[in-house]
Amino acid sequence: MKNSVRLRLSVLMLLEYFIWGAWYVTMGTYLMSSLEVNATQVGAAYANLSIAAIISPFFVGMVADRFFSAQKVLGTLHLMGAATLYYISTVEHFQQFWWLILLYTLLYMPTMSLVNSISFSQMEDPDKEFPRIRVLGTVGWIAAGLLIGFMELESSHMTFRIAAYCSVVLGILSFFLPSTPPSGKSASISTILGLDALVLFKKRSFVVFFVSSILVCIPLAFYYNFANPFLNELGMENAAAKMTMGQVSELLFMLLMPLAFRRLGIKKMMLIGIFAWVVRYLLFAYGDIGPGIWMLYFGIILHGVCYDFFFVSGQIYIDKKCKPSFRNSAQGLITFATYGVGMFIGSFVSGAVTDNFLINTDGIMSYQWESIWLVPAIIALVVGLLFLLFFKEKLVGPLVLDNKVQHILPKADSRDQKELIGGLTDNSDLKIKS
Repeated sequence: MKNSVRLRLSVLMLLEYFIWGAWYVTMGTYLMSSLEVNATQVGAAYANLSIAAIISPFFVGMVADRFFSAQKVLGTLHLMGAATLYYISTVEHFQQFWWLILLYTLLYMPTMSLVNSISFSQMEDPDKEFPRIRVLGTVGWIAAGLLIGFMELESSHMTFRIAAYCSVVLGILSFFLPSTPPSGKSASISTILGLDALVLFKKRSFVVFFVSSILVCIPLAFYYNFANPFLNELGMENAAAKMTMGQVSELLFMLLMPLAFRRLGIKKMMLIGIFAWVVRYLLFAYGDIGPGIWMLYFGIILHGVCYDFFFVSGQIYIDKKCKPSFRNSAQGLITFATYGVGMFIGSFVSGAVTDNFLINTDGIMSYQWESIWLVPAIIALVVGLLFLLFFKEKLVGPLVLDNKVQHILPKADSRDQKELIGGLTDNSDLKIKS
């Protein structure tokens, strides 16, 4: 890849996630303080992102990929998004805000797939090149949190305006990205929804994994929707900036995952991820700004374990579980289930639970955060126990081809192993190391 192309793609990824991070983390704080809405309405606002996540694959797969160049669609969506974000910063009523944030998320979510498509189209070796570009997205998210936190804008409409200005810049930049012409082919609805992978439901362990992935999104929604309002209400300074420690830990634990896979295996990895949610919310429940502030920091830092060890491990599990013919469909199915269905349910559940613990004390309305955080802790505990009891699939070792580790296979009988190996090699000397 030419250095000029790498630079443009790096800036593209940086701004793409900076824009999202600028308004998303602090939206709950803004709504509760500036528009004076309740927690249920906050959950409803966050649910719009899940609605957009469900709809956007149809737009990308059946419209954008078929008729238009990706960079032109990306630029148009970001310019329209910039106008929407700026208008959002001017409204004073939640009903207007809700419809506008729905419109914006419908504009923004397709851009994530388009950014990846543009990047991959310029790479000869995506396995090596893409992570180096994608890491700039996490850097952009961290930069947004640091900026918003240190400028003390968490309850200000300026978060949306900053995102709008950056969206204008990215919209213009997009038209100067390398050309990515349309494929001329439209993906089928079954492929977009991952219906080609329904054969996986014949395996009990996959059913357990699928249901657990949806349910664990409920605790995840509590964190995304209410961690920032919680920390601000406790009096933590620069809460948005300090929450970026979660993204830093996400990067670090991502680097540790290959070693963890070799030592622990897929089941233990995902169990650690689930039970980390329990620990995180217990720390939030009993932490404070005084002597217990370490509990709050540790709860934030656990984000890397919570996210990487379950969600990223789950994506790897899907990749290893599936035949190449429906691997993409399976990834689409689990994305639809988690960021679509799971987060949609979690947004409303988190809002309803938080509102349930709003009490009047001597004329002052306040949230009982200890009780609130215990709810997702219990949910995560139940999910973890169910996963422990019913997910029976284990990894028995690396697949060795020509003395090189290539894949990790689930424990299976010889027939299943042949199906999993099928298409990878014709080498009759294939062997499994215990």
